[in-house]
Amino acid sequence: MRMLRSGSFADKKILLIDKEPKIKNDRTWCFWEKENGFFDEIVYKKWDSISFLSESFSCAMNIAPYQYKMIRGVDFYKFCFDEVRKHDNVEVVYGDVEGWKYEREVIIFKIDGKEIKLFDQGTQIFNSVYKPGEPDKRTIRLLQHFKGWIIETDKPAFKSSEATMMDFRVHQLHGTTFAYVLPFNETTALVEYTLFTKELLLREQYDAELKEYISQYLAISDYTVIEEEFGVIPMTNERFHFGSNGWQIGTAGGQTKASTGYTFQFIQKQSQQITDWLILGKNLNFLPGTAKRFRFYDNTFLHILYHDKLPGRKIFTQLFKKNKPQQVLKFLDNESSLAEELKIISTLPTIPFMKAAISQL
Repeated sequence: MRMLRSGSFADKKILLIDKEPKIKNDRTWCFWEKENGFFDEIVYKKWDSISFLSESFSCAMNIAPYQYKMIRGVDFYKFCFDEVRKHDNVEVVYGDVEGWKYEREVIIFKIDGKEIKLFDQGTQIFNSVYKPGEPDKRTIRLLQHFKGWIIETDKPAFKSSEATMMDFRVHQLHGTTFAYVLPFNETTALVEYTLFTKELLLREQYDAELKEYISQYLAISDYTVIEEEFGVIPMTNERFHFGSNGWQIGTAGGQTKASTGYTFQFIQKQSQQITDWLILGKNLNFLPGTAKRFRFYDNTFLHILYHDKLPGRKIFTQLFKKNKPQQVLKFLDNESSLAEELKIISTLPTIPFMKAAISQL
């Protein structure tokens, strides 16, 4: 999208390979942003206030100058492919990418058992297909998995001006678990049940937990489920290499934040950066990656969760209880200064984090 909108690639042929046509509202992206972003015209809902809830601390917070934003998958797909269809230099192919290899001056893609050949000269490959690397004794892998329902009620049941970012009042029997609620209006909302654990739940468990949350914590007994979504995001300290057999982007390129699973905005930053460098003719081998200190923070946090050194609920509660929400959001966006980070880190339990940090050095 950034390449096409820039107008600088009209003389280039672009092959876009996707597994299947995107026509369903199969996912929702949420993120925070200060100004209007690249995809602002398809933002479905914005909130100036978010709430954090746990057994020991609950608060509604105005996050200005940030806004919490939501984009629906179906709107994103339509927006992007409407743009793609305007450009004759873009070809779209659907199929499962099984791999590719270089042979002399040709790149051979294997898609659904068939081969597509491209001339290697000047060809750039960007890959967003994530495949976990070989694990070793230091590799940590957690899963962020979630199921959400868009529900509709006959009577007003939601405060449409406020999004619940994290509700940790739910039980923690499986591990770090929270719910969030994104109200579209007073009678419609997306209710999501999310976990950071090593294993997935059974399908019926997600449904049972959603029903329990809606009944017990939202006090809603009469509602209709309009849509469902389910997703799994890897949370890992695995090392990602941007320039390995093509350029790795998205989750495959390490753009999923290991400590939270947030991905959307990190992909946007990387996409803009790549496009800017291509336009300027810069060597992508030297494209700056994530600052090492942020990877260190994420891996330390991941170590604590994986080895159950502290409940995730306690860590996030401390973060929001003892810091301004704007500073927390800035920190989670990898945009804070070292001084700001040290201040935030000082509000977390010292000994467990110190031990986890030493293990990551």
